[in-house]
Amino acid sequence: MDVSRQPTVPDRDENGKSEKGPRARTRRLMLETASRLMQAGATPSVSEVAEAAEVSRATAYRYFPSQAALVQAVVDEALGPILSWRSKSKDAERRVAALFDTAMPRIEAFEATFKAALKLSLDHWARGQAGTLGAEPKLARGHRKDLLAEAVLPLKDVLPPRAFRRLTQALSLVFGVEAIVVLKDMWGLDGAETLSVAQWTARALVRAALAEAGGTPPDV
Repeated sequence: MDVSRQPTVPDRDENGKSEKGPRARTRRLMLETASRLMQAGATPSVSEVAEAAEVSRATAYRYFPSQAALVQAVVDEALGPILSWRSKSKDAERRVAALFDTAMPRIEAFEATFKAALKLSLDHWARGQAGTLGAEPKLARGHRKDLLAEAVLPLKDVLPPRAFRRLTQALSLVFGVEAIVVLKDMWGLDGAETLSVAQWTARALVRAALAEAGGTPPDV
């Protein structure tokens, strides 16, 4: 995918303030370069992106002090409209379906980017287990939890807290790049089939949670 076609996000410094001028252009250049490399299947370091973007390493590290910070910025940009997803529906099942309809095609479009981020996350875990990670920052992954909690928000006062949390956890198994890895890479499904299976599973989970709590799920 051509990086220039990706939607942009406001360029901000490390304090979250909007940047303009040369600093913003340099940051944008690095993000676009990192995005291109990740869409090609790489998980680039800050130094590798600096070299590819023809930016000095010192400059590059001022914008992105670690590989995790760089990859997180690329992932946030790839997520795009998913991060601001909201629903006015009061029906949890419809909200979950709407979230999946919004997110899964977008994740598939940036599949290589999300797989590169997943690879880095797994590498951090392995190095942490081996005691070789040191003080290197880990890649933060938490958007999924917030999005799914937002999707099933109407059930917050319907389900017991433990059941509500378990439903969100269960939905996380079929929402995201991991579901694409299983359904596309292992089962050979295409994008539409992958979304269909994910939607079916999500619907079943919501109905099961309601039935278990004594609620009334909609007719199948």
